[in-house]
Amino acid sequence: MEYNTEREKIVISEYGRNIQVMIRHLMDIEDRKQRTEAAYFIVNVMAQMNPQVKESNDYMHKLWDHLHIIAQYELDVDGPYPKPTPEMQKKKPEHVGYQKNNIRYGHYGQYIYDVVKKVKEMEDGPKKQAILINIANQMKRDYLNWNRDTVNDLLILDDLYKISGEEIALPMETKLIPTSEILNKTQNQQQQQNQKKKNGSNNNNNKKNNNNKNQPQAKQNNPNRPNRKN
Repeated sequence: MEYNTEREKIVISEYGRNIQVMIRHLMDIEDRKQRTEAAYFIVNVMAQMNPQVKESNDYMHKLWDHLHIIAQYELDVDGPYPKPTPEMQKKKPEHVGYQKNNIRYGHYGQYIYDVVKKVKEMEDGPKKQAILINIANQMKRDYLNWNRDTVNDLLILDDLYKISGEEIALPMETKLIPTSEILNKTQNQQQQQNQKKKNGSNNNNNKKNNNNKNQPQAKQNNPNRPNRKN
């Protein structure tokens, strides 16, 4: 009896040992044309055994790369893609990096800071005042998304004052959108989304039922009539 621990290590476990044995056998085919045809056949088998790889746009390229990796980069065939190298496999992807925006009130988002910065450049007047009130209302919505309990309007006005670098100050008696109205609107939107998902699920079930109804029913034997024997 031969144990798996005593066998050759599987390079890519998703394809199993049999695929690896088939790829190793390619190395023994001397005729290049036959070796290439066999490689195409094995790639098709790999696609059937690992269908989730088809979710990527370049899945065929990925399969051919896996073929060469399992063959330890020693396979010489006329494939549709350039042959990968061991250095490419060991190469690490470039670091994406993190945003370096250091904002104090993260729950409002960077866009609030950017909008406030633009408004500071505007001339004083009713238009600027109306925009500032809209900004304060949006800040209140953002705050309630972060803290679902409650928020005092004075806190929002104070945060706006600090975000503007203490250059913009709305009157303390400024009335913002009521907290209950924001929470109820958010709750209604969530209920509508849930209802849409539910309706979509029901529609799919109805389509399945209609398809089943349209299928021809199996002919049933008349119980009052004896079955004919051949």
